[in-house]
Amino acid sequence: MNKQTGFKNKYVLGISFISALGGYLFGFDFAVISGALPFLQKQFAFSSYWEGFATGILAIGAIAGCILAGRVADKYGRRPGLMLAASLFAVSSIAMALAPTRDFFLVARFAAGAGVGMASMLSPMYISEIAPAAIRGRLVAMNQLTVVLGILITNLINYTLRNTGIDAWRYMFGLGVIPSGLFLIGAYFLPESPRWLLRNNLEVRAEIVLGKIGDSVFVKESITMIKGSLSGVANINYAALLKRAMLPAVLTGIGLAVFQQFCGINTVFNYAPKIFQSIGASQDDQLLQTVFIGTVNLVFTVLAMLLVDKLGRKPLMLIGAGGLAILYVFIVSALHANAGVVSVLLLAAIGTYAMTLAPVIWVLIAEIFPSKIRSAAITVAVVSLWMAYFILVFTFPVLFEHLKENTFYIYAGVCAGGFFFVLFRIRETKGKTLEEVEQAMTMH
Repeated sequence: MNKQTGFKNKYVLGISFISALGGYLFGFDFAVISGALPFLQKQFAFSSYWEGFATGILAIGAIAGCILAGRVADKYGRRPGLMLAASLFAVSSIAMALAPTRDFFLVARFAAGAGVGMASMLSPMYISEIAPAAIRGRLVAMNQLTVVLGILITNLINYTLRNTGIDAWRYMFGLGVIPSGLFLIGAYFLPESPRWLLRNNLEVRAEIVLGKIGDSVFVKESITMIKGSLSGVANINYAALLKRAMLPAVLTGIGLAVFQQFCGINTVFNYAPKIFQSIGASQDDQLLQTVFIGTVNLVFTVLAMLLVDKLGRKPLMLIGAGGLAILYVFIVSALHANAGVVSVLLLAAIGTYAMTLAPVIWVLIAEIFPSKIRSAAITVAVVSLWMAYFILVFTFPVLFEHLKENTFYIYAGVCAGGFFFVLFRIRETKGKTLEEVEQAMTMH
C-alpha cells in the first residue's frame, strides 16, 4: 500500500491549521450560549421552550449553511466557501451583541448558525482533500481540536464576564468578531483543494498546490490517484446518492452523524449550568463547571489526535459508545442522590466523548464518501448531524423539566445501540488513501 511519503509536514500543518480555525468559530458559537443563557433569560424572559429554541436555532442556521456550502464548494471552490463562512461569523457576532429584541437576536443567531454549518462541512472536507493519507486522521482531528479550544476559551471568557452586569451577554457574543476576522484573513491565503482543481480541469494549478505539499513523486502519484477517482464525474446531483453502489456509504455517514448528536453529550456542553442548578449549585459554580468541562474536553481531544492514526477509528468509536452508555447510568444515580460525584462523572463522560466520538466521526465523514459524490454526501451527513443536534438541544430543557435525571437513560440507550452500529457497519480507514477507502466502501 502506498503510504504517500515525501510530503512537507510544516506546510501541510500550516494550511490545515488555518482551515481548522473554522472549527474555533464553531466552538465559540456552540459554547457562548451556555454562559449567556442565564442573562438572556432575564433580558428576554425565556421560558424552557425559548431557551431550547435559542440554543437550537444555531442548528437550523447550520443546515442552511451546509446546503449553501455544498453549492459554493462545488461551483467556486473550497477556499471561497471558507471565506464566506468567516464573513457570516463576523457579521452575526456583531448583530447578536447589539440585538434589541428577542426576535432580532434569534435571526442573528440563525445567521451565526449558517457560518457554523459552512465551516463544519468545509473545514474537514478541505483538510481531508489536501492532507496525505498517513497523517490525514490527525489533521482532520485538528479541526476538532480548534472546536474544543473555541469552547474552552469561550467558557473562560464567559466566566470572566459573569459579574460585569446585565449586559455581560452582549460582550460574550460581540467578542466573536476577533477570531472570525483572523479566520477570514487566513482563508484568503489558502491554496485551493487540488481535488477541486483537477475536477475543474485546472491541472497546472493542481500540480503547483501539490508541489507545495510534497515532492515530485508525491505530485505524480496524487494526480494519478485523484484522476482515477474522478473519472466519469459529472455535475453532482443528490439523486446520485441513492445509487446502489453509493447508498451504503451514504447511510453509514448519516448514521454516524445522527449518533454523534443523539449520544446526548451536547446537553452537558450547552446546559451544564441548568444541570448543576438542579443539584443546588450557585451561578458562579455553574459557570466554573463549564470551564472544567472545556479543559477536560481539550486534554482528551489532544489524546484523540495522538491515537486516531495509531489505534484506528473503529476501536475509538467502540470505546466511546460503550463507555458513555455505562457512564450515563451512573450519572442518573448521582443526580438522583445529589451526590458531589456528579461533576466527576460528567467530566468523565466529556473526556470519553472528546477522545472518541467527537473527532473520529468528523474524520470518518470526511473520508468515507466516494469522490464522485463527496460534496453532496458530506452535505447530507452534516445536515443530518445538525438536524439531530437541534432535536437534542430543543427537547432537553422540556425533557429535563419532566424526567429530571432519568433523561440520561434515553442517551444511554442510544449509545448502546450506537455500539452495535459501529461494530457491524464501520470499516477501518486508518492509513488508507481516500481512493482506497472509496474502493472498500463501495464494494458489494
